[in-house]
Order: sequence, then C-alpha cells, then structure tokens
Amino acid sequence: MGEPKLPKPTESELGILRVLWARGPSTVREVHEALADGGGYTTVLKLMQIMTDKGLVVRDESQRAHVYSARASEQRTQRQLVTDLVERAFGGSPARLAMQALSTKRTSPEELAELRKLLDAMEGEP
Repeated sequence: MGEPKLPKPTESELGILRVLWARGPSTVREVHEALADGGGYTTVLKLMQIMTDKGLVVRDESQRAHVYSARASEQRTQRQLVTDLVERAFGGSPARLAMQALSTKRTSPEELAELRKLLDAMEGEP
C-alpha cells in the first residue's frame, strides 16, 4: 500500500509550501516576508492555520513564535498533483501529459538531455 493521500493545496497554499520547502521550518513572519504578494500578515497567518488543520503543514509550538514545516516533501506533493492531473485530464496516460507539456513551452537543451536519460533508463527497465 502507498503513502496516505495528502489534501490538495490551493494556489495560495502552494505559494506558502514553496517558501517552506526553500527555507525550511519558518515562522509566519518569515513566510510573509518571503512571499512577494502573499497579502497581509493576518492573511498568511490564517492560511497557515488552515493548512495546519488540513494537514499540509505541522506547527511547532514549543517556542514563543510558532514554527511551521511542510508535512510532505516538494517531490511527494508534486507527484501527487501530477498523478491527479494525469488521471483527470489525460485518461491516465503520463505520455499524453508529457507530450502536451513539451508542446506548450520551449524546452532547454539541458532539460531535453535529462529527459533523454530518463527515457533511456525507463527503456532499460524490465
């Protein structure tokens, strides 16, 4: 059996998660300062409280200023979001998702080389 499914974060919640993934455990003030257009401090505080209730972040209350951490890694969250998108929009076909994604925006030679390595490795798997 796989990992338990996480709640799907909203766009605003993803912005907060990106800050936590980049900075590591942070206070609301630190997250607020890192967000370019995250709204007011109280908005960020309320969002982080909601994210705690949803299980997207965990709160350490051992110090005066509570410190928040992402519950799941960036990779795990992305994997779950992509899996959901593949099922809902691409009929379960990761190849259709990849082809659509690659056709919408220019891909750098470095990214194409990484994709080729991944495809070669996948072809070599039993």
